[in-house]
Amino acid sequence: MVILAGVHQMHIVNGTRRTQSEWMAKAMPERALANILIIEDDPQQLWFYSRALRGYRLTCVPNASAGLSEIECKIPDLIILDHILAGGELGVDFLPRLKAVAAHVPIIVVSGTLDVHGKLQALQGPRAAHYVIEKPVDLDELEKTVEIALTECGFAEMVSMLHSIERTEGKEASLPEHQFTERLARQHRLLLQLRKTSAKPNITHLAAEHRVARKTIIRDLQDLIRRRQIDPAVYPEWNAPTE
Repeated sequence: MVILAGVHQMHIVNGTRRTQSEWMAKAMPERALANILIIEDDPQQLWFYSRALRGYRLTCVPNASAGLSEIECKIPDLIILDHILAGGELGVDFLPRLKAVAAHVPIIVVSGTLDVHGKLQALQGPRAAHYVIEKPVDLDELEKTVEIALTECGFAEMVSMLHSIERTEGKEASLPEHQFTERLARQHRLLLQLRKTSAKPNITHLAAEHRVARKTIIRDLQDLIRRRQIDPAVYPEWNAPTE
């Protein structure tokens, strides 16, 4: 185990290098930190990410094959994908496979070797990345891109698309399809709220704010935990019977 500037711990598990922000859980109250999967094999670049992305839970693997295995265990909120990887793998070649198993997860490709054509290819099509960032990575650009990807891309885009389809079809508010979309939209708003605080969710307050019953908020939290979008420790009562 190697300590990176006292920030993150790097582990070797079955020959696969992984790093996770375990220090955060000990240093502060449990909160709904976003999970970022970083597919990168350069130790210097990993150190840069560990310093730049302090407010997130980071899991790092050295190539896209290991990334796919990691996704089978836990779906991240965001993927940062380097292009030139260990074992001769090229990150953009794995975009279709990554999107096939995690279609709603935004991907940021980081590369210092892709030409204009390669960047366009990475950003086009149904299984494309959301962003391409050039190396050397600018800290401000990375922070802004990560924030937008987590709040406006992926899950948020899916909700927006469902709303758009409903408007086109003139769905009534009482229909199950509309209620499903509203539930996802509310859960996304809840997720963004929880990421901003370390306080335990106040069910009564959240119910009043979102104009729903307490049991609805409880079910929303249960859904977020089952989808592994928030840690069970954020709401320990999540597996108790619904009110």
